[in-house]
Amino acid sequence: MLLKLYFTFLQVGVFSFGGGYAALPFIQNLIVERNGWLTLSEMTDVISISQMTPGPIAINAATFVGTKIMGVPGAIIATLGVVTPQFIIMMILSKFIFSSGRIRVLENILKGLKPAVVGLISIATLTMIVESILGGEYGFNSVQIVPLICFAVGFVLYIKGVDLIKLIVLGAVMGIGLHLIF
Repeated sequence: MLLKLYFTFLQVGVFSFGGGYAALPFIQNLIVERNGWLTLSEMTDVISISQMTPGPIAINAATFVGTKIMGVPGAIIATLGVVTPQFIIMMILSKFIFSSGRIRVLENILKGLKPAVVGLISIATLTMIVESILGGEYGFNSVQIVPLICFAVGFVLYIKGVDLIKLIVLGAVMGIGLHLIF
């Protein structure tokens, strides 16, 4: 099982371009749909926790899922799996960058990936909205009032320029308070 966990997160590390949000649909596919290690609701919780804790989302998600599956050894193995490709790629690229300064092929690849990254982030956002607010996996079972209120307040305050740390704290307080009321 540890080997499967390592190779699953190795795939995440190899094929996740564009940062944590762009990697979320891929992580969801591997963790929820292919391996069934988490439910979609649990995956939404992982995303929330990963955003609130320091560090990259993919690493935080790997650590959380590894812990859930195999405890501390699972957390270590999953985290190593997700960082191994970046470590190798950065070692190779740093050799070229420090010797010549520019890698034109890499620059062109990254330009082509930018639109795909926007699409992946959009998919992750829509999936989280459907799961959190509409209460079901790609369905409309019922509108969840507490997440809807938190989303609306957070969105309005974000548009007005409120600091993100304050929004995170406010979201946690509102979530706890509203769940106690409703």
